[in-house]
Amino acid sequence: MRTQTAIVSVFLLLVGLVLMPPVATGQRTDSSSRIVSGRVVNAEDQPLAKAVVYLKDTKTLAIRSYITQDDGAFRFSGLVPNVDYEVYADFQGARSNVKSLSAFDEHKQTMFTLKVRSGK
Repeated sequence: MRTQTAIVSVFLLLVGLVLMPPVATGQRTDSSSRIVSGRVVNAEDQPLAKAVVYLKDTKTLAIRSYITQDDGAFRFSGLVPNVDYEVYADFQGARSNVKSLSAFDEHKQTMFTLKVRSGK
């Protein structure tokens, strides 16, 4: 009787593992994930639409990008808490300074203003 119970328990455990949804590496949707958002502006603090914002995972070197809205806004979600990130923007060949988000920063949401200065 104990053997049958053990076999049924193992079977149910295996079925549960098979039916669990896969977890994407480097991306989370639970409450432990982080969000980076903000705005891209020019030297006069005017929003830059269609600027490209880059988010670099310093652990895997993977880079995600986002094209800003009309108000210069950008947003990256599902960021892993124990990874350092770098964020910067590019607009018509000019680039902002790189902002860093440390794994030691425990904030769930971080906002950056990325100022793109003209190269001329």
